[in-house]
Amino acid sequence: MIRAWTGAQVREAERPLLDAGEGPALMARAAHGLAVSVLRALRARRGRVSGARLVVLAGSGNNGGDALFAAAAVARRGVRTTAVLTSARCHPEALAVFTAAGGLAVQLREENTADLASLCAGADMLVDGILGTGAAGGLRGPAAGLVRAIAEAGVPLVVACDLPSGTSADTGELFEPVLRADLTVTFGGTKAGLLTGPAAGAAGSVETIDIGLGPHLPQPALRRLEPSDLRGLWPVPGRDSHKYTRGVLGIVAGSEQYPGAALLCTQAAAATGVGMVRYLGPRDVCRLVNASTPEAVCSSSDSVADSRVQAWLVGPGTGTDKEQAQRVLDALASGLPVVADASALDELPGELGPQVVLTPHAGELVRILARQDVEVAREQVEASPSEFAALAAGLTGATVLLKGAATVIASPSGTLFSQDNATPWMATAGSGDTLAGILGALAATVDRADLDAAGIEPPDHTAGIAAMAAAVHGLAGTEASAGGPITASDISRALPETIRALLRG
Repeated sequence: MIRAWTGAQVREAERPLLDAGEGPALMARAAHGLAVSVLRALRARRGRVSGARLVVLAGSGNNGGDALFAAAAVARRGVRTTAVLTSARCHPEALAVFTAAGGLAVQLREENTADLASLCAGADMLVDGILGTGAAGGLRGPAAGLVRAIAEAGVPLVVACDLPSGTSADTGELFEPVLRADLTVTFGGTKAGLLTGPAAGAAGSVETIDIGLGPHLPQPALRRLEPSDLRGLWPVPGRDSHKYTRGVLGIVAGSEQYPGAALLCTQAAAATGVGMVRYLGPRDVCRLVNASTPEAVCSSSDSVADSRVQAWLVGPGTGTDKEQAQRVLDALASGLPVVADASALDELPGELGPQVVLTPHAGELVRILARQDVEVAREQVEASPSEFAALAAGLTGATVLLKGAATVIASPSGTLFSQDNATPWMATAGSGDTLAGILGALAATVDRADLDAAGIEPPDHTAGIAAMAAAVHGLAGTEASAGGPITASDISRALPETIRALLRG
């Protein structure tokens, strides 16, 4: 499991070590780790290190110092290294070591911005060490102009030191201009902002360098499940299992207007491995569901109270169907785990619990927050998804899975997960219905004791299950896509093999 912290949490963990005089040792470890990563990336790009050209953008703080110390180590390996000092102030000891190693330092000014942008564009690699986690907002003055000019001139391989300058270490918000990185080498602990929001797309690959903060770090602000975590948590039947012990999922989805949603979420739930699916909906939709998924037990007349299930999935494609809307409300009032998607998000009662997981996209989250008297624009949600998912979870009392390039899951306790396993090809009609089906199946089948053993404890069980669903949905879609177009049905068809591969390890 990947654990991530806010910038403030990491700085607070550094405090006792800094007070004990260990600041230089922390910087030395960070710089060494950055230098190793830079050399590895240069070797992968060019086949060799000697003769490469490296430019470092060094700001006034410790982040600039880390970058300069690392550049000095790289220069000693035969790399031609230039430091562009973006502030009149810099880390003096680091600059002295850098120049002693043969590095050339150039002060950035308004009048030399174009020349320095050309210098950067002609390098084999650019290291961004302008702003660190303590910076407020984005780049200003000549540094902002330089980053804009670099983007226009053409960007070489970019490595961000701790985080790309202009990104929020906490929420993943971007403050343009941002120099987007191919690799971010972060120190002490992975920053939460690198795993969520637009910053997740601006950070590239993320490597975390251990500088000795472990004993001082608090509980993480955000977590991400890895395939090994899924393998340990995935519900696997035993010798004496039968369809009822493997979980029964009730589905209220589809309508005469939108029958396809019922088919998609039912197919996905069945492919995930739930013991049984009980589908409730219009008679004609029942026929379609049985033709598509003959294993499903379908009824057009049963009520929620008549159906014995372990969890409910409600809302996809129910539209304006009044009978389906009543079933949605009854399921939400049942006290069972409920996945509320699509139309159900407009039928929410006033009080919800953490066993209910809401699955909005950004626009739907805006409407959920509006009903809580919070006015926010879709653009704000997309800029800082973890912030607004957490706000919605706290206000509604439900678990919130906010769909996006990196899916954010927020528990009303404040716990956050972020999963980034999907391919952009999954941005297609019906993909959310397949996610809902996977999530419903897992809500009915995952053993909560396994979640406890993995350190995911009440009231965060539903958030952990939602993270599992988001992860396997992304993995199945990526497998189905193989770099090209897919449909939502392709995701469901890929699920069994994706799950088998996870369990094989």
